[in-house]
Amino acid sequence: MKLCVFDFDSTLMDGETIDFFAEPLGLKEKVSAITDKAMRGEMDFFESLTQRVGLLKGLEFSKVEEICRNLPFMPGAKETISALKKAGCAVVCFSGGFRTATMHGKDVLGYDADFSNVLHHKNGRLSGLVGGDMMFDFSKGDMIERLQTILGVDRSQTMVVGDGANDRSMFAHADTRVAFCAKEILKKEANIIIETKELTQILDKVKL
Repeated sequence: MKLCVFDFDSTLMDGETIDFFAEPLGLKEKVSAITDKAMRGEMDFFESLTQRVGLLKGLEFSKVEEICRNLPFMPGAKETISALKKAGCAVVCFSGGFRTATMHGKDVLGYDADFSNVLHHKNGRLSGLVGGDMMFDFSKGDMIERLQTILGVDRSQTMVVGDGANDRSMFAHADTRVAFCAKEILKKEANIIIETKELTQILDKVKL
């Protein structure tokens, strides 16, 4: 194994970052319902992302940063990443969520790089706009192909770990495909399924 790519929300982090953002606005249930539809593959990811971010317009960016500094990481995340890196793997995070979260996660968990989206803010508040690396259903697959080319890694040396429909595109480019506490739509694409919130179980199921 040379390349390991993890999703962030509900994989490395225990929850959905955008749902935490929506809570102080009283919109958690509304945003969570859209998130759930997208992760089940019942809604286009780009449409769901822009719709949800639009609902966050006006939230103080300082509150966004505070929330990201206090996100709950998944049990075993740090230990699993450390073990993978010791075995010589490049460990990367792909997220349809946000860099304020994945950059902090990189500092805490120790993965090598993060690719995610950026919340536009102006005058200290979210504008309701978003842009970045992971805006579409195909984004993770597109990025993993580019990484494999840069690193000289093929699909037999690649592991991907995720939980939702927008992880399917990267699952198409890896021989080791881990569905972690995942939606049914992703389990169908996986060859390893983990149903409990403990990421170190991956280490027992893969050959490093």
